[in-house]
Amino acid sequence: MTADAKTVPAAKKPGEDVAKSNAKAPYPFRLGWAVALLALNLLVAAYYFHIIE
Repeated sequence: MTADAKTVPAAKKPGEDVAKSNAKAPYPFRLGWAVALLALNLLVAAYYFHIIE
């Protein structure tokens, strides 16, 4: 370990500044995409297993 590594402060945690900015996380957007992709996946599976034609 070098002398610089001992004296330089550790890097901030990723996303630490975002957590302090009171920004709202885009969870509704992510949830919408997750539900849409799940529905599409189930539709393709139903077609594959001949549940729908």
